[in-house]
Amino acid sequence: MRLAIETHDLCKRFGESQAVKDLSLAVLPNRITAFLGMNGAGKSTTIRMLLGMIRPSNGGGQVLGHNIADPAQSIEIRRNTAYVSEDKRLYNYMTVEQVIRFTSGFFPQWRADLAATLLRRYELPPARRVSRLSKGMRTKLALLLAIARRPKLLILDEPSEGLDPHSVEDLLETLVSESAEGTTVFFSSHQIEEVERISDQVCVLHRGSLVMDTSVDELRESWRQVDIVLPVSPHPGDFELTGVKRIRARGQQLSVVVNGNVEGVVDRARESHAKAIEVTPLCLREIFLQTTKE
Repeated sequence: MRLAIETHDLCKRFGESQAVKDLSLAVLPNRITAFLGMNGAGKSTTIRMLLGMIRPSNGGGQVLGHNIADPAQSIEIRRNTAYVSEDKRLYNYMTVEQVIRFTSGFFPQWRADLAATLLRRYELPPARRVSRLSKGMRTKLALLLAIARRPKLLILDEPSEGLDPHSVEDLLETLVSESAEGTTVFFSSHQIEEVERISDQVCVLHRGSLVMDTSVDELRESWRQVDIVLPVSPHPGDFELTGVKRIRARGQQLSVVVNGNVEGVVDRARESHAKAIEVTPLCLREIFLQTTKE
């Protein structure tokens, strides 16, 4: 199966600052992949390299089988990829209806019926100028323009920014529907609860480096917090086992965050004559905070 997005040791430097370091991504087609990271982690820089908007300093990659560093091939990437940027740039002097009609002329696969459906669902006013739209409405219009052109790949940078809860629900339903119909969705977001609900894969970028690339199902299966009550004050070093990501001690209580090897931690607790052992799963937000902790 050809990957939708693939990078090999991708790097980008701006002067002395390295925004992206040795990034190797493997994004499967027809899935929803979340691209997470704190502000300044390098997510937007990575997306701009994937789309040929800036050139890598080192390394390389392919999007839909096309070389991201080749100017001619990057045109093919953009022809088959819809991109909604964080700032949602649109033609402010046009009305909503004019922007839709203008955009539709560039794409032979444009779905007028889908555009009309989204126009109603998003409650966009056709006669209103873009300059007079709220931030949330600009986001909805940008999403409509991206989705109605029926791209093979949909790249979104903070797509839910400015949306109210009902609109967020509409967005999530739309992304799931598009993925089911064969569109690959790759999006960055700070709304981790939304990511966990709809994503198949999660990639986490921290200080320009990839620190996690796994499926949501694997995250739910492997990450656990083990809370232990011991008869005496513990030595945290006794629990520095394979898979352990964090150890916190407080009196006779020990809290261990582990990615895999839960059995090993529980066995060590029993060997230490633990009075109580409680194992609980972690949500994606907690896992993200642990992964990006300095």
